[in-house]
Amino acid sequence: MTVAVADAFRDWLACAVAGADSRAVRAAAATEDDVTVLGTAGHVLDFDDTYEPGLAHLSAAVAPAALALAARQDAPVGALLDAYAAGVEAMAALTAASHPALYDGGWHPTAVGGVLGAAVAAAALLGADARTAGALALLRAGGLRAAFGSDGKALQVGLAAADGVRAARLAAAGATVGASAVERGAAGFEEAFGATFASTAESERPSAFDELWIKAYPCCLQTHGAIECAVQAAGRGVTLAGPRLRTVTIVVHPVSRRAAALDDVTDGLAAKFSIPYCTAFALRHGRAPARLEDFAVVDGGVRADARRVRVVTDETLLQSEAVLVHETASGEIEVARVEAALGSPQRPMSADQLGEKVRALTGARLDALLDDPARPAADVLAVVLDAAAQAGAGPRGAATPVPS
Repeated sequence: MTVAVADAFRDWLACAVAGADSRAVRAAAATEDDVTVLGTAGHVLDFDDTYEPGLAHLSAAVAPAALALAARQDAPVGALLDAYAAGVEAMAALTAASHPALYDGGWHPTAVGGVLGAAVAAAALLGADARTAGALALLRAGGLRAAFGSDGKALQVGLAAADGVRAARLAAAGATVGASAVERGAAGFEEAFGATFASTAESERPSAFDELWIKAYPCCLQTHGAIECAVQAAGRGVTLAGPRLRTVTIVVHPVSRRAAALDDVTDGLAAKFSIPYCTAFALRHGRAPARLEDFAVVDGGVRADARRVRVVTDETLLQSEAVLVHETASGEIEVARVEAALGSPQRPMSADQLGEKVRALTGARLDALLDDPARPAADVLAVVLDAAAQAGAGPRGAATPVPS
């Protein structure tokens, strides 16, 4: 277990505890097993980590699978984190090799790759063959970008996590499948998804934990550059309220526009995927929308301002880079450019900043929870399930436990 692994898991855990109080989690708790509930809770805020090489949230499906199964297996935190790390690396290899093909095809890489990552993590805890588990999991791969801005985005990740655990249990019980055919054969993963399969052993990239983006803002990663541009511009006097200002233009990479494709939004969940709304918020308030309550509801004034924010694309920009240009009566002026926002591998959050994020989401509930590798993983699971119960997602245990 490394500090980076523990930090990434702690970040996801904080998101899951805070996300337990959501409509999607209550629905999952009423109908699905613990893995689906955990996966939905950890992703519903869109505050969990992102892996830019694959544009996927690596912990989103892997962490809930590892946590729920480790608790059922009476495994300790050390084994939980080892399994989680194995699943994250497997998912990273697949999504990086398949980017941007999955995204361009309308797939949600977090759900598509998450089912495999969850299976690899679960296989490590069950002593099952990881490749067989992963191939069985790919039979259930799916998830659409069309769900962005709705409960469906988090739910399809929770369902992917549960399917990954199911695949690992099947492998542990002796089920087989032609792994090579599923991965790269005719009508297999590559052909069906228009993607590229890669295993951890085949990946030439650094550890996924070295390239993980721990989010500073609870919204789509591809809005973060625009947000920071707007904060800088606000500090220089740019405002959408001025009579002389005509429009503000945000320039982003085409991938960013596809990820954050919503413009005129009417609810807080959709606002997380709106570059115009997030930009207008930062210009109006002079700060990033870094608090959960910033997306609780849509602010009418911000929504009106957002109609004066134009988004254009430029393929020469970095994938998460953003440029803000404002148009006045005297012409267009570039005001701000952000290549890598806070939380990125290029500008990582400090230990203190991560601690502040975790405490803002959970209070003291996670203090020292992962420090002892011998601690039962069930203690960690209890924290999230208790949060769900307190949020009205049903009494603890109402969700069906993942089978042993």
